Amino acid sequence: MSCINESVCKLCRRENTKLFLKGDRCYTDKCSFERRPYPPGQHGQQRIKFSDFALQLREKQKTKRWYGLSEKQFRRYFHDATKSKDLTGMALLRNLEMRLDNVLYTLGYANSRREARQLVKHNHVLLNGKKANIPSLLVEKGDQIELSEKSRQHTRVLSAIQAVSRRTMPSWLEANHGQFKGLVKDLPSREEITVPSEENMIVEYYSR
Repeated sequence: MSCINESVCKLCRRENTKLFLKGDRCYTDKCSFERRPYPPGQHGQQRIKFSDFALQLREKQKTKRWYGLSEKQFRRYFHDATKSKDLTGMALLRNLEMRLDNVLYTLGYANSRREARQLVKHNHVLLNGKKANIPSLLVEKGDQIELSEKSRQHTRVLSAIQAVSRRTMPSWLEANHGQFKGLVKDLPSREEITVPSEENMIVEYYSR
């Protein structure tokens, strides 16, 4: 995940939506977006009319920040999506959703995608019984994800499992928190991808 050198709460306010970058805190009354639901900066509360380009840019930035990617990474995902037989926007979101770090977060074993990325990079995750330490690895239908033995009593993992009830588990994934495992049952449909993104506007942004 790319390095973020500013308050992540400002990113939510900039994109005018919750990006859930601080995990469980985003569900409490301490969430900065709930207390100040307007863009940061001295002109944040002023009404601004956005051009078509600005709206497309915001959609791209919002989606990129939702998954915690750099511009270079996001552009590469878009390039790969253009080669898909599916609609470009749908192919883009599906590939982002099936990243190993995102799947681990969605299964409830991390409080945020950033935290899930750290678990993967530090060899805490097994994919089909083998160590997987590449967060961008794309899972496939039938894959099984589990936490290694040394990670199962990790404080952050246990707290994430307790807090996962705040989120909805998509039907394309199945979690067994008792055994610290998860199964990829199917490919995600658009209705099951929760990122608040207008993918067509992202396609328009890169196609201009």
